Amino acid sequence: MQAAHTDVFVIFGITGDLAQKMTFQSLYRLDRRGLLDYPLIGVSNQDITADELMASARSALENLDEDIDEDAFAAFAARWSYISGDVGAPETYERLGKEIRARQRSGSDEVRNALYYLEMPPSLFGPIVEHLGAAGLVGGAHVAVEKPFGHDLASALELNARLRAVIGEDQLLRVDHFLGKEPVIEIEYLRFANRLLSGLWDRDSVTCVQITMAESFGVEDRGRFYDPVGAMRDVVQNHLFQVLALVAMDPPVGGAAHDLQDRKSEVFRSIRPLDPAQCVRGQYDGYQGIDGVAADSDTETYVAMRLEIDNWRWSGVPVFLRAGKSLPETVTEVRLFLRSTPAVPFLPGIETVEPNQIVLRIDKNAGVRLQLTGHDEADQWRPVHLDTLFKQEFGAPQLPYERLLHAALVGDHRLFAREDAVEETWRIVQPLIDAPSAVQPYAQGSWGPASAAELVAGYPAWQDPWV
Repeated sequence: MQAAHTDVFVIFGITGDLAQKMTFQSLYRLDRRGLLDYPLIGVSNQDITADELMASARSALENLDEDIDEDAFAAFAARWSYISGDVGAPETYERLGKEIRARQRSGSDEVRNALYYLEMPPSLFGPIVEHLGAAGLVGGAHVAVEKPFGHDLASALELNARLRAVIGEDQLLRVDHFLGKEPVIEIEYLRFANRLLSGLWDRDSVTCVQITMAESFGVEDRGRFYDPVGAMRDVVQNHLFQVLALVAMDPPVGGAAHDLQDRKSEVFRSIRPLDPAQCVRGQYDGYQGIDGVAADSDTETYVAMRLEIDNWRWSGVPVFLRAGKSLPETVTEVRLFLRSTPAVPFLPGIETVEPNQIVLRIDKNAGVRLQLTGHDEADQWRPVHLDTLFKQEFGAPQLPYERLLHAALVGDHRLFAREDAVEETWRIVQPLIDAPSAVQPYAQGSWGPASAAELVAGYPAWQDPWV
């Protein structure tokens, strides 16, 4: 990790939904922990005062049932100033530059070491960064942007080129909140710090991998946002692929951010482009009746796919991913199936038992499960579960955005996506974008289209998640 260096933290879109749900709470918690020693500047087009912004922040904390300490909140509110303006107007950046110079710690008239967080639509990433550059506000700065990073390979390449014309890759932080989740980070440590697991984590021991992200709720009031996106773009190309990279990568050679990013990129480079015939797209009944959804929409609310990783560690081990809405449970997990032991005479009936499994539950109530095989007093084989819940072992985790915002402020790039990884993941899914398989209906509360079972034919069936 690099030493703390940020002089000032500027948040574009501070009056938006993300700030209400995540940003204010995460920054307030960092401040209470003594980790937010930075001036904060909010930017938005709403004509309000800094006091009104803090009233909104307090309301957001109360809505999230955050414990508010009056002295702590007063200190938090004192860090803030606010600029109202159009992000497409040069004068907004002139006023921003003056505010930064007034509040930065360096004592210099040159704006350096600012962190800009763009809680804005992706279409504004390029224009905002270009305006910051034209105003001389990006020297030594970092810029954090929220997913999506493009909507296909061509748009991702275009966005990266536009941003890189103003700032370097080492200045850009691509935020994927899954990378801030404690159990996602824990994958590295479980794998590489435990011989029990690391010795089994390859094609010699694993027959296949299943990754599930299930949500029991539907699109609800987000139809206008969701319909142009769909499940694959919303959670698979970003969240689940980042999880897959941590599951499949080789150990990094060092502790620097680029060591970790190199290993993750190697995984993506090894994955073949998707075969649309090996993908199932589904849409839950009633989706087309949601406000903002096209009446003839073929957007998928469920997607399942088979991936192949063509490298030494994983050759011949398929990875099955599925994600969907209006499913029976809300849960995200990774499940590795181990090869069966030999059927020999002194273990009669052993061939009938389920294979050993390693299950990492990311949401909800994160933990790890080892599924072994036991023999009971009734002379029957049955699964035996050894479960560990992280909250019980390690205490309550930080919020994902709490961890990510702190990493951004101190210049730690390990928890952010790199340009080559983003482009490789779009390369992988591009065939499904170009030639999408037909969308299939499924009942709300089911596990998706029945045809998804055909993807795993010859391997263990889709498992009911550990809940």
